[in-house]
Amino acid sequence: MLERLEIEVVLALAEELHFGRTAERLHLTTGRVSQVVRKLERRIGAQLFDRTSRSVRLTAVGRQLAEDLVPVAAATEAALRRAEDAARGVTGELRVAFLGEWTAPVLLKAAALFGERYPDCRVDVREVQLSNSRSSLEDGSVDILIASYPFDGMARGPVLLTERRVLAVAAGHPLAAERSVSVEVLADHPVVQYPAVTSAGFKRDRTPDRTPSGRPVPKGPSGGTFSELLSLVAMGRGVLPVGEHSRRYYPRPDVAYVPIHDAPPIERGPVWLESNTTARVRAFVRAATDVVAERPEGAPLCVLATD
Repeated sequence: MLERLEIEVVLALAEELHFGRTAERLHLTTGRVSQVVRKLERRIGAQLFDRTSRSVRLTAVGRQLAEDLVPVAAATEAALRRAEDAARGVTGELRVAFLGEWTAPVLLKAAALFGERYPDCRVDVREVQLSNSRSSLEDGSVDILIASYPFDGMARGPVLLTERRVLAVAAGHPLAAERSVSVEVLADHPVVQYPAVTSAGFKRDRTPDRTPSGRPVPKGPSGGTFSELLSLVAMGRGVLPVGEHSRRYYPRPDVAYVPIHDAPPIERGPVWLESNTTARVRAFVRAATDVVAERPEGAPLCVLATD
């Protein structure tokens, strides 16, 4: 049975391939890292790392050991988190938020599962808007939010939901009759902008300054809410890349949604303030992850649209 320190040293050194960086990462001395490695090599009877004064490389045995230890380390960490939660008790109140009604179903399922697991912790579900989604996390009025990635400056959980991208255009727009369009069409039309308070990374992802080929994208007017953004689209003031489920949750006779055939999918998941990484937050993220993992085979992965 390997000690936890031995596992941490092997995995960290396998990534860093540098004794000094490994020692710094694990808050150890370089000598201690070397001691742990030598002890393991004597125990196993083979070198784990080929090292010279200039380089460190994994041997075949070392690579196999590192690969085998990854799930062991993950399981150990999960067990420790569960023990910490049991010791501390997941109690009190957790404030979770959704942005638009299309985000509510997964969030509510996660809240229900969390409530079953931790009946002593009250879950307060609330709605936020584009204008206050970030500030709600920063001022502590919301503990965790399901949002589009990337969401600058926040801790994030695993990707829970994905969906294809479509381009929202006015119903009478020339692109409305197309079966699909390329991301490159953004250079030919003004693109409606999200409010200034929206994550910069999100805006670069959803309303980029340039197309993949480098052509500049003209900026259209900004809206404060998603409905305002679509209204600007309907007025012919610009186009807007959104998620395909906008069709379901925002069906409008004056807006058409055209598939974008060469855009990556939109990804969503939980985000929260790094300094607010509590046992309650970790437990909710696990519940949300489990809700998605337990969906029926063949069921759609995403029921969400936009940040």
